[in-house]
Amino acid sequence: MLGAANRLKDRADFSAVRERGQRWRSDLLILNALRRAPDDPARFGFVVSRRIGKAVVRNRVKRRLRAAIRRHVADITRGYDVVLIARPGIGEASFAAIAETVAGLLRQSRLISDPPEVS
Repeated sequence: MLGAANRLKDRADFSAVRERGQRWRSDLLILNALRRAPDDPARFGFVVSRRIGKAVVRNRVKRRLRAAIRRHVADITRGYDVVLIARPGIGEASFAAIAETVAGLLRQSRLISDPPEVS
C-alpha cells in the first residue's frame, strides 16, 4: 500500500499538477508530473473516469495502478507530485501491460532512471 505521505489527496494538488505539470502520454495512460521541494517524498494520485467502465472496473484499474507504482516507489526521484490518468482501453489491459506502461512513462519522464544494460 502507498503510505499517506505518498498520496495526493487534495483537489487543489490534483489541479496544480494537471495545470502546471509536464505531461507524457501512452495508449493506456497519461502521466502528469510537477516538481515540488526536492526533499519531499514523491506523491501519487490516480484519475479513473466513468468512461473507463463501471465501478468494479474502475476500482480494479486503480488497484493495478497503485500496485504498478509500488514496484518503483523507492526508485522514483523525490520531490514530485505525479497524477496518472487512465485512458479508455485500460480496463481490458492485463496487469503486465499496465505495469510496463507505468514503468515506460516513469522512464520517459525521467522520474526513474533506465535499468542498467546486461552485457
